[in-house]
Amino acid sequence: MIGATMNKRMEEATRLTRAGKLHEAMALLQGAIPESNGEEAPVKPYQGGNIFEGTCEVVDEDGTVSKSRPTSRASSSACGHGRKASAGAFTAGRFSNHVGSRDYKLYIPSGYKGQALPLVVMLHGCTQNPDDFAAGTSMNQLADTQQFCVLYPAQPISANHSKCWNWFKAEDQQREGGEPSILAGMARHVIDTHGLDASRVYVAGLSAGAAMATTLAMTYPDLFAAVGVHSGLPHGVAKSLPDALSVMQGGTGPLGNRGKKPEAEWASDVPAIIFHGDRDTTVHPNNADRVAAQYGALRPAEGAYKPTVEKGKAANGHAYTRTTHYDSAGKPRLEQWKIHGAGHAWSGGSVEGSYTDPKGPNATQEMLRFFVQHQQPS
Repeated sequence: MIGATMNKRMEEATRLTRAGKLHEAMALLQGAIPESNGEEAPVKPYQGGNIFEGTCEVVDEDGTVSKSRPTSRASSSACGHGRKASAGAFTAGRFSNHVGSRDYKLYIPSGYKGQALPLVVMLHGCTQNPDDFAAGTSMNQLADTQQFCVLYPAQPISANHSKCWNWFKAEDQQREGGEPSILAGMARHVIDTHGLDASRVYVAGLSAGAAMATTLAMTYPDLFAAVGVHSGLPHGVAKSLPDALSVMQGGTGPLGNRGKKPEAEWASDVPAIIFHGDRDTTVHPNNADRVAAQYGALRPAEGAYKPTVEKGKAANGHAYTRTTHYDSAGKPRLEQWKIHGAGHAWSGGSVEGSYTDPKGPNATQEMLRFFVQHQQPS
């Protein structure tokens, strides 16, 4: 989620919080204390439209920008057509709706010929960007072999100084509002543009991106057929930066969850696969249990299969414990992977990206295996 610089910032914010200087701690974490020459420009909202309508620009392989055009779910003129890059390449674009705008990268596999492929939405962690996250997870390579598209929304520094998704803000934790509205609108936009399979749309993320992924599963269960949460946090348990800091540290401080259990207020029936290293010093490992507690699989209906626990070890890598919860038909609804000895990094990731741990197990492959078992009912 964050490197050495951000870790130092958080340590200082912790000290300020304990000293009762919450304003200074919030300003430090939010980036209001400038590291360079001053203030950031706000994200300008798009005037008009909703999560089904917006505008976007397509950046061609030569770097030129195709004409921006409005689109909607019913529109036949789809952004991404015309002069966009050919299939099998990364394309870049920008989506806007009534809430705001975000850039994105979209990977279209080499075998795409207009068929209704699945879509995986990948939300990067703090300080990362779509290219870095794609390189670290190797998701695009698997998209070519398994035939699906990958959408990488980009969080700008103007929205968060460290490019974190704002999972800890109340306005960014709701349906049809804040960042969830932009991300859901962007996903639907891409689905309509490329004729993708709306019943096979999945979302996954790392750290702050994982926290936002689980927020999307809570607020848009009708859109996402399954969710992957790597080193993430629960939905709705933080409403401010001091809250976020406390939750990330394990909720042991005075602000930790305010004495409430996350499952008391939120629940989702979206199938989930969760990864977390038990040596994570950035997001406390107990957050994996908190995330799991928000999903319906831990409150199974009568007749559901008993959970199974499997212990294993990646080849020349980390040992792990995988707990799987099933529905009454014996279908996996929740997998929780505890990676022994791993820190705050994408398990099994490539060294070509940041915050990765090549020692495995391979979270990318396991998430995709889990995703293909699930789709939205017709």
